Amino acid sequence: MDADAKKTALRMIPYGIYVLTAESADGTVAAATVNWVTQSSFDPPLVAIGVKTDSGAYSVLREAGNFALNFLGKGQQGAAFTFFKPAEVADGAISGEPYTSGSNGAPLLTNAIASVEFKVATVVEQGDHHIVVGEVTEARVNTQPEGRADHAVLHMGELGDNVFYGG
Repeated sequence: MDADAKKTALRMIPYGIYVLTAESADGTVAAATVNWVTQSSFDPPLVAIGVKTDSGAYSVLREAGNFALNFLGKGQQGAAFTFFKPAEVADGAISGEPYTSGSNGAPLLTNAIASVEFKVATVVEQGDHHIVVGEVTEARVNTQPEGRADHAVLHMGELGDNVFYGG
């Protein structure tokens, strides 16, 4: 296989930018920027997310059994970069971003354009990212999108020419 062709072709898959959050029973909060996200069922409403297995977010969501996805909108590149690093909780904020607790206990970023809460339905343990399938338990829209809802989300390409994922 041509490694460069594989990398280029796989980078053509469009990626939205989201912040996955979870809180364990002992109060450990995790937050991480993720982008391998897709709806996988309408009934029940399921979403599949690729989560890096050696990340703090992965271990906390596995322990908690639930999590939230916080949708970042246009212009929220700073928040995306913030959650490339481990989260720090202080003064009602995660790494400087204010949050509230969702119905399932997962942190919801106040400035996110939308958030969806999940319970873990299953985990497919393959490769360096496991596929977490979550069943939607709650959804909120903080900023009503103008036009198509899928155009409101921050996309990987908007993080700059040197930021890639996949390949």
